[in-house]
Amino acid sequence: MITILACKQSDIPNLALLNHMLIEDEQAENSMSILQLEQRMTAFLDSEYKAFLIKTDEKCVGYALVNIAQKPLYLRQFFICREYRRMGYGKEAFYALLNHLQVDEIDLDVYAWNHRGMSFWKSLGFSERCYNLRFKK
Repeated sequence: MITILACKQSDIPNLALLNHMLIEDEQAENSMSILQLEQRMTAFLDSEYKAFLIKTDEKCVGYALVNIAQKPLYLRQFFICREYRRMGYGKEAFYALLNHLQVDEIDLDVYAWNHRGMSFWKSLGFSERCYNLRFKK
């Protein structure tokens, strides 16, 4: 059974490590160090964002970072640790998070090259609303 726990400042080092793994897995264009990610997570938690640890049997299996000021809410980061994927934890965690937040609508972004991520979100019923494009010379 999945448990959603609101994070505290003391969780920031763990959140930064999890965020670093998310960045690697998404192949994001982000070269921040763990220390920089800790500083960024601190800024998030001091703003309109809330972070949540995703646990099962007292083990941390992932985390989520949500902008609670946006309507609908915006799921900025959602991560399930590699060793817990393809076991149903992602789906269960997502619905547990919605229940915890008491919402039935939420937005998120997926990198165009993140085909596994896109497949996961579409399997939960998400659909495209817009395309974000970038020109770089």
